[in-house]
Amino acid sequence: MAVDRRELIVEAASKSFALFGYKATTMEQVAKIANVGKGTIYTFFANKEELFQEIMNLLIQELKVIADAAVDPKRRFFDNMSLVLERLMDFQEEHELAMKLSQEVREISTQMAHEGIQQIENAIVSYIRRQVEQAMEKDEIKPCNPELTAFVMLKLFVALTADWKKSHEPLDKSQVAQLLRLYLEDGLAS
Repeated sequence: MAVDRRELIVEAASKSFALFGYKATTMEQVAKIANVGKGTIYTFFANKEELFQEIMNLLIQELKVIADAAVDPKRRFFDNMSLVLERLMDFQEEHELAMKLSQEVREISTQMAHEGIQQIENAIVSYIRRQVEQAMEKDEIKPCNPELTAFVMLKLFVALTADWKKSHEPLDKSQVAQLLRLYLEDGLAS
Protein backbone atom coordinates (compact mmCIF):
# COMPACT_ATOMS: atom_id res chain seq x y z
CA MET A 1 0.00 0.00 0.00
CA ALA A 2 1.40 3.39 -1.00
CA VAL A 3 2.15 5.89 1.72
CA ASP A 4 0.41 9.22 1.31
CA ARG A 5 3.26 11.56 2.18
CA ARG A 6 1.06 14.63 2.10
CA GLU A 7 -1.27 13.07 4.67
CA LEU A 8 1.71 12.09 6.85
CA ILE A 9 2.97 15.67 6.71
CA VAL A 10 -0.44 17.12 7.59
CA GLU A 11 -0.82 14.72 10.54
CA ALA A 12 2.71 15.51 11.74
CA ALA A 13 2.14 19.25 11.39
CA SER A 14 -1.11 19.00 13.30
CA LYS A 15 0.71 17.23 16.14
CA SER A 16 3.55 19.72 16.11
CA PHE A 17 1.32 22.81 16.09
CA ALA A 18 -0.79 21.28 18.91
CA LEU A 19 2.28 20.44 21.02
CA PHE A 20 4.52 23.42 20.38
CA GLY A 21 2.23 26.12 18.99
CA TYR A 22 2.67 28.03 15.77
CA LYS A 23 5.78 29.97 16.69
CA ALA A 24 7.81 27.03 18.02
CA THR A 25 6.87 24.62 15.23
CA THR A 26 9.53 24.27 12.56
CA MET A 27 9.50 22.49 9.25
CA GLU A 28 12.36 20.36 10.59
CA GLN A 29 10.15 19.15 13.46
CA VAL A 30 7.31 18.37 11.09
CA ALA A 31 9.66 16.44 8.79
CA LYS A 32 11.03 14.46 11.73
CA ILE A 33 7.57 13.59 13.07
CA ALA A 34 6.38 12.64 9.56
CA ASN A 35 9.58 10.69 8.92
CA VAL A 36 10.15 12.48 5.62
CA GLY A 37 12.85 14.79 4.35
CA LYS A 38 12.31 18.50 4.89
CA GLY A 39 12.32 19.00 1.11
CA THR A 40 9.35 16.63 0.81
CA ILE A 41 7.23 19.06 2.79
CA TYR A 42 8.00 21.80 0.27
CA THR A 43 6.70 19.66 -2.59
CA PHE A 44 3.25 20.00 -1.00
CA PHE A 45 3.41 23.28 0.93
CA ALA A 46 5.28 26.44 0.01
CA ASN A 47 5.92 27.46 3.63
CA LYS A 48 4.89 27.02 7.25
CA GLU A 49 2.00 29.47 6.84
CA GLU A 50 0.48 27.41 4.02
CA LEU A 51 0.86 24.21 6.05
CA PHE A 52 -0.75 25.91 9.07
CA GLN A 53 -3.65 27.06 6.88
CA GLU A 54 -4.23 23.46 5.77
CA ILE A 55 -4.44 22.41 9.41
CA MET A 56 -6.84 25.26 10.19
CA ASN A 57 -9.04 24.27 7.22
CA LEU A 58 -9.26 20.72 8.57
CA LEU A 59 -10.08 21.97 12.08
CA ILE A 60 -12.85 24.18 10.70
CA GLN A 61 -14.26 21.23 8.73
CA GLU A 62 -14.37 19.27 11.99
CA LEU A 63 -16.23 22.14 13.66
CA LYS A 64 -18.82 22.15 10.88
CA VAL A 65 -19.39 18.39 11.20
CA ILE A 66 -19.92 18.78 14.96
CA ALA A 67 -22.32 21.69 14.47
CA ASP A 68 -24.29 19.87 11.78
CA ALA A 69 -24.62 16.82 14.04
CA ALA A 70 -26.07 19.02 16.82
CA VAL A 71 -28.81 20.55 14.66
CA ASP A 72 -32.16 18.79 14.56
CA PRO A 73 -34.64 20.36 12.12
CA LYS A 74 -37.47 19.32 14.46
CA ARG A 75 -36.09 21.44 17.31
CA ARG A 76 -36.66 25.15 17.70
CA PHE A 77 -33.93 27.59 16.62
CA PHE A 78 -32.81 28.56 20.13
CA ASP A 79 -32.69 24.95 21.28
CA ASN A 80 -30.50 24.08 18.30
CA MET A 81 -28.23 27.09 18.78
CA SER A 82 -27.71 26.40 22.49
CA LEU A 83 -26.66 22.85 21.67
CA VAL A 84 -24.50 23.89 18.70
CA LEU A 85 -22.64 26.51 20.75
CA GLU A 86 -22.18 24.10 23.63
CA ARG A 87 -20.74 21.39 21.37
CA LEU A 88 -18.47 23.82 19.51
CA MET A 89 -17.08 25.27 22.73
CA ASP A 90 -16.53 21.75 24.12
CA PHE A 91 -14.65 20.88 20.95
CA GLN A 92 -12.56 24.03 21.13
CA GLU A 93 -11.72 23.42 24.80
CA GLU A 94 -10.75 19.79 24.13
CA HIS A 95 -8.99 20.19 20.78
CA GLU A 96 -5.25 20.41 21.43
CA LEU A 97 -4.52 22.84 18.60
CA ALA A 98 -7.28 25.26 19.59
CA MET A 99 -6.08 25.15 23.19
CA LYS A 100 -2.45 25.72 22.18
CA LEU A 101 -3.36 28.63 19.91
CA SER A 102 -5.34 30.26 22.72
CA GLN A 103 -2.39 29.80 25.07
CA GLU A 104 0.03 31.22 22.50
CA VAL A 105 -2.19 34.27 21.98
CA ARG A 106 -2.35 34.89 25.75
CA GLU A 107 1.35 34.33 26.43
CA ILE A 108 3.24 35.66 23.42
CA SER A 109 0.60 37.09 21.11
CA THR A 110 1.84 35.44 17.92
CA GLN A 111 0.14 36.94 14.85
CA MET A 112 -0.56 33.57 13.19
CA ALA A 113 -2.05 32.19 16.42
CA HIS A 114 -4.32 35.27 16.53
CA GLU A 115 -5.30 34.61 12.92
CA GLY A 116 -6.00 30.95 13.69
CA ILE A 117 -8.29 31.83 16.59
CA GLN A 118 -9.99 34.45 14.40
CA GLN A 119 -10.57 31.87 11.67
CA ILE A 120 -12.28 29.60 14.21
CA GLU A 121 -14.47 32.45 15.43
CA ASN A 122 -15.32 33.50 11.87
CA ALA A 123 -16.30 29.93 10.97
CA ILE A 124 -18.58 29.69 14.01
CA VAL A 125 -20.17 33.08 13.31
CA SER A 126 -20.69 32.10 9.66
CA TYR A 127 -22.36 28.85 10.70
CA ILE A 128 -24.67 30.60 13.17
CA ARG A 129 -25.42 33.30 10.56
CA ARG A 130 -26.73 30.63 8.18
CA GLN A 131 -28.89 29.21 10.97
CA VAL A 132 -30.23 32.70 11.76
CA GLU A 133 -31.10 33.23 8.09
CA GLN A 134 -32.98 29.92 7.99
CA ALA A 135 -34.82 30.76 11.21
CA MET A 136 -35.88 34.12 9.74
CA GLU A 137 -37.13 32.38 6.59
CA LYS A 138 -39.25 30.06 8.77
CA ASP A 139 -40.51 33.05 10.82
CA GLU A 140 -39.02 31.54 13.98
CA ILE A 141 -37.26 34.83 14.76
CA LYS A 142 -37.78 38.46 13.85
CA PRO A 143 -35.94 39.96 10.88
CA CYS A 144 -32.46 41.05 11.92
CA ASN A 145 -28.91 41.42 10.70
CA PRO A 146 -27.86 37.73 10.59
CA GLU A 147 -24.11 38.40 10.80
CA LEU A 148 -24.42 40.75 13.76
CA THR A 149 -26.92 38.46 15.49
CA ALA A 150 -24.59 35.47 15.06
CA PHE A 151 -21.68 37.49 16.45
CA VAL A 152 -23.72 38.61 19.47
CA MET A 153 -24.91 35.05 20.11
CA LEU A 154 -21.36 33.71 20.09
CA LYS A 155 -20.00 36.51 22.27
CA LEU A 156 -22.85 36.17 24.77
CA PHE A 157 -22.28 32.42 24.94
CA VAL A 158 -18.53 32.89 25.50
CA ALA A 159 -19.23 35.54 28.14
CA LEU A 160 -21.59 33.21 30.00
CA THR A 161 -19.43 30.09 29.74
CA ALA A 162 -15.86 31.40 29.96
CA ASP A 163 -15.70 35.02 31.08
CA TRP A 164 -18.29 34.81 33.88
CA LYS A 165 -16.48 31.99 35.68
CA LYS A 166 -13.30 34.05 35.99
CA SER A 167 -14.85 35.96 38.89
CA HIS A 168 -18.08 34.07 39.69
CA GLU A 169 -19.36 30.58 40.29
CA PRO A 170 -19.51 28.88 36.85
CA LEU A 171 -22.90 28.47 35.23
CA ASP A 172 -23.98 24.98 34.25
CA LYS A 173 -25.14 24.18 30.73
CA SER A 174 -28.83 24.46 31.54
CA GLN A 175 -28.29 27.88 33.15
CA VAL A 176 -26.41 29.08 30.06
CA ALA A 177 -29.18 27.83 27.77
CA GLN A 178 -31.80 29.51 29.97
CA LEU A 179 -29.90 32.82 29.95
CA LEU A 180 -29.41 32.71 26.17
CA ARG A 181 -33.13 32.24 25.82
CA LEU A 182 -33.85 35.07 28.27
CA TYR A 183 -31.59 37.61 26.58
CA LEU A 184 -32.05 36.61 22.95
CA GLU A 185 -35.50 35.07 22.64
CA ASP A 186 -37.64 36.48 25.45
CA GLY A 187 -35.90 39.80 26.08
CA LEU A 188 -35.76 41.67 29.36
CA ALA A 189 -38.87 43.81 28.93
CA SER A 190 -41.77 42.83 31.19
